[in-house]
Amino acid sequence: MAPEPKAPRRAKAVMVLGTTSSAGKSWLTTALCRWYANRGLRVAPFKAQNMSNNARVVVGPNGGMAEIGCAQYFQALAARTQPTVDMNPVLLKPERDTASQVIVRGQVDPLIARTPWRERSAALWPVVQQSLHQLMATHDVVVIEGAGSPAEINLADCDIVNMRIAREANAACLLVTDIDRGGAFAHLYGTHQLLPAAERALIRGFVLNRFRGDASLLAPGPQQLEALTGVPTVAVLPMWREHGLPEEDGVFDEAPTGQPGVLDIAIVAYPWVSNLDEFQPLRALPNVRVRWVREAALLAGANWVILPGAKHTGASLQWMRERGLDAAICAHAASGRPLLGICGGLQMLGHALHDPHGVDTACEGLGLLPLATTFAAEKHLAHTRTCLGELHGAWAALSGVALDGYEIRHGQTSVRADAGSLTIALRDALGAPIGWQRDNILGLYAHGLFESPAVLSALFGGSVRTLDAVFEGLADFVDRHFETDCLATLIES
Repeated sequence: MAPEPKAPRRAKAVMVLGTTSSAGKSWLTTALCRWYANRGLRVAPFKAQNMSNNARVVVGPNGGMAEIGCAQYFQALAARTQPTVDMNPVLLKPERDTASQVIVRGQVDPLIARTPWRERSAALWPVVQQSLHQLMATHDVVVIEGAGSPAEINLADCDIVNMRIAREANAACLLVTDIDRGGAFAHLYGTHQLLPAAERALIRGFVLNRFRGDASLLAPGPQQLEALTGVPTVAVLPMWREHGLPEEDGVFDEAPTGQPGVLDIAIVAYPWVSNLDEFQPLRALPNVRVRWVREAALLAGANWVILPGAKHTGASLQWMRERGLDAAICAHAASGRPLLGICGGLQMLGHALHDPHGVDTACEGLGLLPLATTFAAEKHLAHTRTCLGELHGAWAALSGVALDGYEIRHGQTSVRADAGSLTIALRDALGAPIGWQRDNILGLYAHGLFESPAVLSALFGGSVRTLDAVFEGLADFVDRHFETDCLATLIES
């Protein structure tokens, strides 16, 4: 068999691997993107395959709309470059424990989704390879994020996201571990030893993340680990909860932010919740307390309730009904307190969900807005740059406020004939309604409401750090805590 063709490589590659999921790969990759960009280099992020229900809309290869994982979207902004589908050519969006929607170069690929896992990897590798080489041919540095652990030996033969990528890019690799979980040295050593010798040679440094306490107490651990592996520990990163970057996986944390006595916002966290990154600004406001809620009793006392997006709206409704959350939400609405539904949350607020193409699940909604939703076979992706309409009551402060958001949905929603009084809260660029209000209940298809400084000012009289300031803070953090010249050395020949 002839060898695979190699595209001309120009960029240097730095790769962030982790001993486990949630070790800190995404935020460290983001920090490195800004650190290298601050040196005047043309930088691009890359993650071959991401699994997340948090996605962003970008311009696709043909000029239409496409989607990539939110982590790579933010990493591109940190790198001061335009986000593209090449930065995340494969995105898996879990719909249940055993199935995911597969996004290939920004578009749903139902054929690949039906392909067995190992055969799927073989089909996707050329796509991943092409995107990687495209970035490397047009940038000075590509900062690559791995997925999970590179030492999943049961999956090594179908790997398209960890060490196969590292070899393809000849990447200088950092292996990061979460020391707060315990067992960090064993995780680093075991991961290193499970890799073949040629792949171990690509590991240039170990990173201890989320350390609390006196770093001198780590000795002689790093020295012994280097004696065993030949790999130095190049950074000990202190625990830093308030870095300001949205977390990618799952809910941000179990503990509520803010203090009791301020505006209490409860966000319902169903298992298929999506686009949670858009609530990061709420967590940073000093006068707001954010809670993730999975039990009906915990909705009691909330000033606001938010139903966020959902990858599987019907299953999320069923999950809420099994826990009595549906009745608690309706009781909250009946009390006159604000209730907000975003995308899937908007669909839940209506009377009915229709699913003629088997995209989601047909079921009854909560019946709080006179709307009906039909799930279309094709996904709708759009940027939403518009202004909110004339609102009233709890939402009056949003009247006329500009919104720069995005839409990712299969649902198409219409107003029932017996709607009665219903206010159109938002229209898209073509004038089509994509948001409605009745009394204290507001439903919007556009994501990104709380990412608008004007919205935060109107609703809460406050502001938060800009994303650019967050990226600069991340770059300063790694600059302080990595060994001197380590990051520069990684991109030397």
